[in-house]
Order: sequence, then C-alpha cells, then structure tokens
Amino acid sequence: MRKPRAAAVAAALSLALAVPAAAALAPGAKAPDFTTRGATAGKVFTLHLAEALKKGPVVLYFFPAAFTPGCSAEARAFAAAIDDFKKSGAQVIGMSADPVSILADFSKKDCAGQFPVASAGPAVIKGYDVALGRERVGPDGQARAITNRTSYVIAPSGAVIYVHSDANPADHVRNTLDAVRKYRAAHG
Repeated sequence: MRKPRAAAVAAALSLALAVPAAAALAPGAKAPDFTTRGATAGKVFTLHLAEALKKGPVVLYFFPAAFTPGCSAEARAFAAAIDDFKKSGAQVIGMSADPVSILADFSKKDCAGQFPVASAGPAVIKGYDVALGRERVGPDGQARAITNRTSYVIAPSGAVIYVHSDANPADHVRNTLDAVRKYRAAHG
C-alpha cells in the first residue's frame, strides 16, 4: 500500500533538511552520469551510473585514497552493512581518484569483495564537486587528485536525495542507510 502523497513530500523534505549546508550537490539536483572502470572482488569491469540506477537507489560515496586509515575503515564499515543496503534495495559504489589497478586490490581487501569501487576521473570529480584541492602520490608513484569524503544517495531517477560531506568516516554508513530506508518508505 502506497503512503499518501503528503507523507512522501514530508519524507523528502526531512531528507533535504538533513543535508549539511556545504553539500556539493543539493538534494533534488541531477547526479551527473558517468562511465568509468571499477572493480569488485578484484575483477575489473566498466561501471555506468545510469545502468546501476536501473536496479534501484545508489549510494555513491567518494573517499580520498585507498589503503589510508579512514578510507579503509569506511570501506570495511560499508562492507559490514552491505546486507542492510541490499535489503533496502540499494547498491553501494565507492569512488576515489585512485587508478583501477589499486582499487582492484582495495576491493578484495578492504571492501571484502562486497561492493564495487571505481576510479573517479577529473570530469566526475568536478561534476560531483568533490575535489579536496590537493594531490597525493600513490603507491604507483603517480600524483593524482584527492577527493573529499562525500556520500550521495541517488534515486533511480538520477536525482540526489541525500548528501553527507564530512572528513570523518564514522557517520557515512549510518546516515546513507537511514536515507535509503526513508526513501524506500516513501516510495514503496
């Protein structure tokens, strides 16, 4: 049974009010589509956001760099909660500026093969406004941009429904899961 329209609007407003003022893309904005290379459990593949959204909401979380303490902790937390995201009909995709060769290893180790991580190139970083404004030399010796830690929940329509931007990884999993559950409650 579908909730009345007023309840759906109230749920959407509560999600919008939960977003920090400095969010890169505000709720209601269209999430930029992209195609890039990603990996799950070490297997490299092509990831297309529009295709992922056909299956339901997507939690797209940006993290600064694979194999750093906060990013490893955040990936492990998302991996531990993956069944809860799946029960809510959502998929999780991690994004960083790391090359897919590094992310393939990260997907096996810190993501425990539970969800894909993908390489965010300059256009994706700019489109989601997640540039941290500095570079890092990776394990491969290459300098690359670093993204800030921002998590988006994107509806199947491509609309951003929730944003959490905080350098501390502690609340990203809980907050995005809550947003996905609220979305599901409002949209059946």
